[in-house]
Amino acid sequence: MKYPLHLLSTFLIMVNMAVADEIGNVSTKFKWLGPNDKIVVEAFEDPDVPGVACYLSRAKTGGISGAVGVAEDTADASIACRQVGPIYLPDKVRDGDLDGDEVFKKRTSLIFKTMQVVRFFDKQRQVLVYLTYSDRVVEGSPKNSISVVPIQPWPTAGARPGD
Repeated sequence: MKYPLHLLSTFLIMVNMAVADEIGNVSTKFKWLGPNDKIVVEAFEDPDVPGVACYLSRAKTGGISGAVGVAEDTADASIACRQVGPIYLPDKVRDGDLDGDEVFKKRTSLIFKTMQVVRFFDKQRQVLVYLTYSDRVVEGSPKNSISVVPIQPWPTAGARPGD
């Protein structure tokens, strides 16, 4: 059985994309039937840049449609990324070849809408910039959030600050 080329390329892109761990959530709106609307906090690590973790908060629609996976979540999201270990920049990131690459993607409606995180490298300032936004097949949203991670030396195990 032959798979269309676009399905294969989508699979290969998703293989290198980060998977998020849910850290927690809070209810924002009570629903009589089905789960409440909530804000979910998730964490993921950049699959191409070891030493960077991002925390993403996003709206999740509840109710019956949310319970069965057909609700459309709003485009509201916020991101905070931090250095959590020594950062190693692969040449393709350092050279800007991977600027705008997706590092995380989440379906936010049954078919047409996704929330994603892309990465850029600002060579002049030596920082990684992470941008989260939502898009839809017909019309995207201008709502977005960014986080910047300065690339700094990481202390070795057992070393005291200032040594």
